[in-house]
Amino acid sequence: MSPNHVRQIISAEHGLRSQKIPLDLVQKIFRYGAPVGHSIAVHEVAPRCMDLARADIIHSEQLSESFHSGKVFIANRLTGSKGRFQRSWHAPDGGIWLVLALVNTMLAKYANLLPLVAGVACCETVRHFGVPAQIKWVNDVHVDGKKLAGILLETMSGPITKEEYVLVGIGLNVNNTIFPEELVASAVGMRNYLPENLDLSEVAAVLIAKLAWNFGLLCYQEEAELSEASVGTLEDRSSVIQSWTSLSDTIGRRVNYGFNVVSNPQYTAKVVGVDSTGALVMQLPDGQKITEAGGEIVYLD
Repeated sequence: MSPNHVRQIISAEHGLRSQKIPLDLVQKIFRYGAPVGHSIAVHEVAPRCMDLARADIIHSEQLSESFHSGKVFIANRLTGSKGRFQRSWHAPDGGIWLVLALVNTMLAKYANLLPLVAGVACCETVRHFGVPAQIKWVNDVHVDGKKLAGILLETMSGPITKEEYVLVGIGLNVNNTIFPEELVASAVGMRNYLPENLDLSEVAAVLIAKLAWNFGLLCYQEEAELSEASVGTLEDRSSVIQSWTSLSDTIGRRVNYGFNVVSNPQYTAKVVGVDSTGALVMQLPDGQKITEAGGEIVYLD
């Protein structure tokens, strides 16, 4: 896969979005998202794509060169992949394992929405190929209760410039459908829902195009606020929060919540929504509402 291939997919995405949103606005949003995928480094095997991104950022700073925000790192297979709380992540041949590295220049309130942006882009990608995926807060992508994709964001400070970087890691099960025994009941691949294997380069290109659009949309909304302009020219469903809500099956569910819910569930509640920052709003059994910006949930029904 090459940046040219990604640009071809983005061109097709441009036409699709233009059917629903004014052309000039689509062009502006894609200009904001243009850095995403401008450079793509593909590796046959790596411990973690996060490690590749960190090493590249450090190398750039050591050479007194600016790191180009939006670079994507892809490995065909990972040998040391980890999720939240160092949980193991099965990442063999047949899946998409990538990291999008961004220089963080956003206001905190918008940078905090990057996890939702990544979840929306990933879910839209899966649906593009006909798999009826949904998002569980914050950004797990699943089908029929089984996890199809996981997303993990890490930050780092440049060793020389002290610039802040955000690393958006995405692991998507595509053609890989055989999982370790401990994951058989909870993991699934896109191939389980399709008649034949997918072209991994095509899936990766669509994912990068969806990331470019949704990241551009977030930047556009930030710019509109800073300029005190209205975002009213966008339909409500096109905002980041509305896009996430339209793809999620979390609202209305009864859940266990916890910072590390697998090891230490803290309480049970019903999800009533997400606020403008992407935080989860829940109602406790006594009727009290509580908002959580971090942590994780497990569905109970």
